[in-house]
Amino acid sequence: MTNIQAVTPDPFGDQLIAALPRLRSAARGMTRDRDRANDLVQETTLKALLGKASFQTGTNFGAWINRIQRNEFISGLRRVKPMVEIDADEAILPSHRPRQEDGLVMREFLTAFGQLPQKRRAALLLAAVAEQPYAVIAAHAGVSVGTIKSRVWRGRRMLKQLLPD
Repeated sequence: MTNIQAVTPDPFGDQLIAALPRLRSAARGMTRDRDRANDLVQETTLKALLGKASFQTGTNFGAWINRIQRNEFISGLRRVKPMVEIDADEAILPSHRPRQEDGLVMREFLTAFGQLPQKRRAALLLAAVAEQPYAVIAAHAGVSVGTIKSRVWRGRRMLKQLLPD
């Protein structure tokens, strides 16, 4: 007497097997690497099998498994830290230029700028920073254009003297 077991249909397994070609194709598009794509499909399949109970029969299996794959891909990107070979040019260069001096330079500039006479400071601000034409500045101050040009020139010269080289 032989022991014959009846094979029960497994719609989940059938859907999973049917989805594998699409999963591989999507994984190749995401990773741009065949080995990484195969690993991603394997991880997706494993997660799908472990989460089989969360799949609701009658819903879109393709969307469900694609979401698992997408989430696994993003999680993989977060796990992998970018690495640079120690001999590579990128490893030698600092990632950002040092910015410690920026604050000191700005503080020195503001101190020197504050020492300018108020009329020179205002003329220099409007001409150099606000890029206002000399005629507009002169009309606003109620003086001639030559006076404004002189204030701007003298303000720049005084700043140059006050600031260290």
